Amino acid sequence: MRKILTLLLALAAPLAGAQTGSNPDAPDAPGAQALGAADAVIVQMRAAFRKSDRAQLAALLPLAAGHALEPWADYWELKARLPLAQPAEVDAFLQRHAGTYQEDRLRNDWLLLLGQRRDWGRFLAYEPPYRMRDDAQVRCYALGLAHLTHPETAAGAGEEAARLWLAQKDADDGCLWAVSRLLDDGQVPPSAVWRKARAALLAGKTPLARAAVALLHPEALPHIEAIAASPARWLAAQPAAVADAALRRELTTLALARLASADPAQASAWMPQWAGQMSEEGRDWVWAAAGHKAALRLSADAPSYFSHVRQPAWLLPEAREWMARAALRAGQWPEVLRAISAMPAAQASQPVWVYWKARALAATGQAAQAQPLYQSIARASGGGFYEKLAAERLGQRLQRAPAAPPVPAAMQQAVRHNAGLNRALLAILLGLRSEGVREWNYTVNLHTPGGMSDGQRHAAAAYACQHEVWDRCISASERLPFSDEALRFPTPHRAEVLSHASASGLEAAYVYGLIRQESRFVTAARSRAGASGLMQIMPATARWTARQLGLKGFKPAQINELDTNLQIGSHYLKLALERFDGALPLAAAAYNAGPNRARQWRAPDDGAGPELEGAAWVENIPFDETRTYVKNVLSNTVDYAALLTGQPQSLAQRLGRIAPPAPQEETGAELP
Repeated sequence: MRKILTLLLALAAPLAGAQTGSNPDAPDAPGAQALGAADAVIVQMRAAFRKSDRAQLAALLPLAAGHALEPWADYWELKARLPLAQPAEVDAFLQRHAGTYQEDRLRNDWLLLLGQRRDWGRFLAYEPPYRMRDDAQVRCYALGLAHLTHPETAAGAGEEAARLWLAQKDADDGCLWAVSRLLDDGQVPPSAVWRKARAALLAGKTPLARAAVALLHPEALPHIEAIAASPARWLAAQPAAVADAALRRELTTLALARLASADPAQASAWMPQWAGQMSEEGRDWVWAAAGHKAALRLSADAPSYFSHVRQPAWLLPEAREWMARAALRAGQWPEVLRAISAMPAAQASQPVWVYWKARALAATGQAAQAQPLYQSIARASGGGFYEKLAAERLGQRLQRAPAAPPVPAAMQQAVRHNAGLNRALLAILLGLRSEGVREWNYTVNLHTPGGMSDGQRHAAAAYACQHEVWDRCISASERLPFSDEALRFPTPHRAEVLSHASASGLEAAYVYGLIRQESRFVTAARSRAGASGLMQIMPATARWTARQLGLKGFKPAQINELDTNLQIGSHYLKLALERFDGALPLAAAAYNAGPNRARQWRAPDDGAGPELEGAAWVENIPFDETRTYVKNVLSNTVDYAALLTGQPQSLAQRLGRIAPPAPQEETGAELP
C-alpha cells in the first residue's frame, strides 16, 4: 500500500500541487493519508455516476476538490444532469477544464444534445473547438448543417453522411437527420437509402430498416415488418399488393436478401422465379447474402453463390471480404483476385488484402506483380501477422528488431509533466480503468490533430511501462514507425511465466503471446463473460483444470492469484494443444472460442472439408474476434520467440497446415 500511495503522490503532484502532500517519499506523511481518503470519494462518485445518482454526485463533488482526478468528478456530476443544465453551466465547465479530455468529452455530449434539440445556433457556436472529432453523429449533424447554411462549400456532404450512416449498426439521430435533409435536396440518392435498409435487415436490425424506408416510403412500413417476420411468407403473398413497381422491386430484394441470410439454399432455389423482378444490384445483394451466410458456415457452397455476383463493388465491405475468404478456402485464386480487386482503396490497402492479392497474383501466373505488393507491407521484425508472412514470401528471416533509438530526455521530461497522461495513469491505478484508458488514448492520439509525434508517443509508452501499466505501454508503442521490443513486447513476471510454461511443456513464447493478447499483462483484468487474470480464465474452466492438476481445495477466487492463474492457464493451453495435434492456431482458437467451435471450424462438413494452409484457415474463422485473436497470438509468439531465444523464426512454419482429422487421430482430453 505504501508503494502504491507513493506512486500515486508522484503522479498527482504535477496536477494537484501541495494538496497531495509535500513529501511523497515519507510513507506516513499526512499527504498520503489525505490522498487515500480523497481517492475513496472519487471511486464513490464513479459508482454514483454509473447509477445515475445525481443527488449523491452533488453531495460528494465538494469533497473531490483539489484531487488530481477532480476533472472527472466534475464531469460525472454535470454529465448526469446535462439535459437539465443551463448553457452558462456548460460554459463554466468548459472554461474551468479547458484543454482537457473532460472538456472535449463534455463538448461532445453537449453537441449531441444540441443536435437532438435542433438548437443549431448553439451547435454552430460550440462545434469548432471540438478536438476529438471521432463521433459519427456529431459529424453528421455538422455535415447536414454545412449543407443547409453554406451549400456552395459543402461538396461531398451527402456522400460522407451516407457512408457514415451505412456504417452505423445502431439507430442514431444525427446521421438519419443529415441524410433526410440531404436526400430532400438530391445530395443523397434513394439507392443509398435502400442500401441502408438491406444492410439493416441482413443484420437483424428491423428498426433501422424501418427508419430508412420511412424516408422514402412511410406507407411501406407494414411490409418491412412482414418481411422481417417471415420473408418467405411475404414473397408468397404480398408482392402483388404493392402497386408501385419500383417499390415492389426494392421490397422483393429486401425479402430475398433477408431469406438468403437465413436459408441460402432456399433463396438460391427461388432466385430464378424472382430475378427478373429485381435490379442487377439487387440480384447481387441476394447472391452475396447467400454466399456470406454459407461462408460463415464454412460451407463448400459459398463460392458457387458468390459466383453469381456480377459487380462485387456494389456489396457491403464485409460481404466482399467473405467473397474473398470463401474463394480462398476453395482454392479459387481468380475469384480471390476478383473480390479484392473490387474493394475500394481504403479496404484493399489493408495488409490482409494486400497479402492475399499478392498470393492470388502469384497463383495465377502474375508473380512479377505480386513482388511489389509483398514489399509494400513486409516487415521482418516487429510487424503484424501479414507483414511477417509477406516478409517470409520475400525470403526474409523473422528476427529481433534492431535496437530502438533512445527516448529523448526532453520528451521524457514533457511526458512526466503531461497532465492528461498523469490523470490517466492515476485513474488506472485507482481502479478506474475505463476512464483512465479513454483519457490516455485521447491524450496520445486525439488531443492534437494526428496525435502525438513519434518522439512523444515513444516517451509516453516508456512512461507507462515505467509504472507497469503494460497495456498502455504496448498500445502507444504499437503506433511507432519502429519496434522498441522492451515496450512493445514486455516480459513481466518473467520467472513465473517461464517456470509454468516449462512445467506444462509449453514454449514460453506461446504463453507470452497469448497473455499479451488476452490481458496485456493486466493482472486484475476481467472480461464481461467473467474470465479473470493474466490468462483470462473462466471459473468453470479453472475448476475443471484444477481437478486435472489435482489441486485440492481450489476456489475460483484463486484465479486472480498470479501463480495459480499461470499454472491453470498454461496447463489448459497445453491440453488444448494436445487435443488438436499440436496445431498452434487450433489451440489458440479453442482457448478463445471454446474447443467445440474450434473442432467444428476444423471439419465443418461432417468431418470432411479441405486441408488448408494455416493462414487460409485462420482467415476463414467465422468469428471476427477469434480470427483477430489467433492472428495476434501467433504473431506475438514469433516476436517473443525471437526475443527469448535470439534466433530467427518462421510464422508460416508455426501456422502449418490444418486438415480434418481421421476419427482415430482425435487424441487428448475432452476440454470444457
